[in-house]
Amino acid sequence: MERTPVLPSRAAVLPRVTRIGTPPAAGRPAGPVLTALGLFTVLLGAALPLIDFFIVNVALPTIDRDLAAGPALLELVVAGYGTAYAVLLVLGGRLGDMFGRRRLFLAGMAAFGLTSLACGLAPDAWTLVGARVAQGAAAALMLPQVLATIQSTTAGTRRARALSLYGATAGLSMVAGQILGGVLVAADIAGTGWRAVFLVNVPVALIGLVLAARTLPETRSERPAPIDVPGTVLLAVSLITLLAPLTEGRASGWPLWTWISLAAFPFTACAFYAVERRADRQGRTPLVPPSLFELPGIRRGLPLVVPFSIGFGGFMLVMAVALQQGLAFGPIAAGAAMAPLAVTFFAASLMGPRLVARYGSRVVTVGGLIQALGLLLLVAAALHDWQHLSLLLLAPGMAVAGFGQGLQLPVLFRIVLAEVPAERAGVGSGVMVTTQQSALALGVATLGTLFLALITSAGMRNALVITLLVQLGAVALTILLSLRLPRHVS
Repeated sequence: MERTPVLPSRAAVLPRVTRIGTPPAAGRPAGPVLTALGLFTVLLGAALPLIDFFIVNVALPTIDRDLAAGPALLELVVAGYGTAYAVLLVLGGRLGDMFGRRRLFLAGMAAFGLTSLACGLAPDAWTLVGARVAQGAAAALMLPQVLATIQSTTAGTRRARALSLYGATAGLSMVAGQILGGVLVAADIAGTGWRAVFLVNVPVALIGLVLAARTLPETRSERPAPIDVPGTVLLAVSLITLLAPLTEGRASGWPLWTWISLAAFPFTACAFYAVERRADRQGRTPLVPPSLFELPGIRRGLPLVVPFSIGFGGFMLVMAVALQQGLAFGPIAAGAAMAPLAVTFFAASLMGPRLVARYGSRVVTVGGLIQALGLLLLVAAALHDWQHLSLLLLAPGMAVAGFGQGLQLPVLFRIVLAEVPAERAGVGSGVMVTTQQSALALGVATLGTLFLALITSAGMRNALVITLLVQLGAVALTILLSLRLPRHVS
């Protein structure tokens, strides 16, 4: 196997990098091999947390009516899950490196099923918020093990295909969450109403546990690093001081604590970076090694994940509110509006590997341009005839936007993880999914807050149009950043 020194001065942190394009002899990893059923199992584990981030969007009106939650608690139902999830993802990856990724995947899947049951049985709004926070923590144990397992048990074309399927699963899960949520709420199975969006996870988690116990090989880092307690605490404080006030500020009337928290964020973020950088220079392995960002894939690919995910997270929430409150769509119709996006996203994801082999990272650039066209079509549809806006009129914009997104996300995952060494698979995957999840939550907070604030002054239609145009700016940024990506994708 060809090995390329990456950071000679920091060999203790990133000793050597195995490139995806240079697999071992026979095209198989040196250690355990992930079977097709094992890959299905870890992708199931990747789908559940992302589905549950979005599945509540169409259920929020019924949760409000049933539990008398109010705007602030409703936002906590979304933000509590997303914040706990984002804060603990990197730690979950580190724990998998230390104690075994199969073991942590099983523990996370079991905890996810139990906390989903607690959400579905919650008697009041505060109990639901607490259960959602616990559910986010369980998801953070499970999800980092997915990419880390793929990284350590596949090689060559098998790894590239697995990462493409992971990207397709991630995108589809975010869209499918809202579709499934609408169907379950409207079906009102056995009178469960909104509770079904959580209870449905319980049998799925049980199936996942059985499959994982039978199919997943155990992997762990050969040289696991101890838990970076200062880094873990400072990362948690940094994300909380940013996400909590942005998600709760508008609904709470922007009390003093929100401004103090936002003012504290730059200082906590700088403190986190300083602590991690010092640990990195001393040859220890911090929670998020700054030396990881010297790898070209992470340095150039990760910044694209941020505006993409901010736009995606905000878009899904804004469309759910606009369709249900602005156009009086029922839960099923609101979910069905996302179906064209899901179909074209999946189609583009399947086409991606062949297109990347021929055109390299320029596929991401073209995907951004196509997504921008889809957003413009949605803006045009809203401006043309808002009062009679139907699923048929929304479909072209949704389909085009979904196709563009499907060309971007799976390729970005491949680029970001291409040069992460196998012994740091948990850390690398934790950093990437933390970035993605934090950006999704930030999109819900920023674009969602903008949209909801504009409704009272500009009306529902204009609020939607303005928010989509702001998202278009995020898409333009991804297009510009994509021009810096390595042309060849491993």
